[in-house]
Amino acid sequence: MIRRGVLLVLGATCAALAGAADRTPLPMSARWTVPNQLKADLTSEPGDCLTAPTDPAQTRSIAIGAAAFRAPLLLGGQAARSGLSCNSCHRAGHDNPAFSYPGLSGAPGTADVTASLFSSHRGDGQFNPKPIPNLAGDKALLKIDQSQDRGELELFILGLITQEFDGPTPSPAVLTGLASYVRALSPQACRAPARIDLASTLVRIDAALDSARRSAQSGDGATAALLISSARSQLQLIDERYPASLSRSAAPLRQAAARLGAIERQMISDPAGGLAALGQWRRAEPKWKRPLQASEAKSLYNPAVLSGWLSPR
Repeated sequence: MIRRGVLLVLGATCAALAGAADRTPLPMSARWTVPNQLKADLTSEPGDCLTAPTDPAQTRSIAIGAAAFRAPLLLGGQAARSGLSCNSCHRAGHDNPAFSYPGLSGAPGTADVTASLFSSHRGDGQFNPKPIPNLAGDKALLKIDQSQDRGELELFILGLITQEFDGPTPSPAVLTGLASYVRALSPQACRAPARIDLASTLVRIDAALDSARRSAQSGDGATAALLISSARSQLQLIDERYPASLSRSAAPLRQAAARLGAIERQMISDPAGGLAALGQWRRAEPKWKRPLQASEAKSLYNPAVLSGWLSPR
């Protein structure tokens, strides 16, 4: 009886340790979300509010802006290291009522845009968080004139990147694309909230890499590199959804992400070579996509699995 009891205790202990080891870290996208909104924000996001342009050149510009909007590397510095992108505060172009970043936010949904935490240029030494504006709302309620002929929006975005976040100056195509993306947001075009799953994330990766390919084909390696970084950040978001028990499924993804990082760096000095390498990378995509798709039901993309993971830690 004593031996059996010891074995039962050991078995329970091992099971508990196994559960703890499989407890994946908090996904980066959820680290600045108020706790009572975690499940909602990890399973769905506001609907897309983009108006579809008729001009193909404008369509390409908006696609560049949409990918750059989700690229932490765009903002540079502490924001990039934290995984923050424009989309972190403006989910799908909207506001973010659940946003709460220590040292930056007061009440949920606010941010101090003059915080020294992110900016050596605009830090004013005072804590004065303001509500995050809804870029997909009524244009009349926004403080910046978005008319294309005046160019105020481009100047504002440039200042936000380089002054508010200490980021590097974006390429002309990226700056124009961001302005095109913001201008195309309209409350009349808003769709229903969208589910966050593996397929929706893969769509963003494909879109970012398609835009990167076109940029590299035109010799714009700087833009291509940033768009590839956007795709890599989405790969990271996928990786965070797969716990240790699914490491075999995620291993090909991590290898692919590392290769894509090398291609990103190559784009700066050799866009033609980077373009060829990107083509090879894309042809190999099924090798890392299939294992993830096969085990998605066991990942944190599954709301039931996510609920268990969000239980008291």
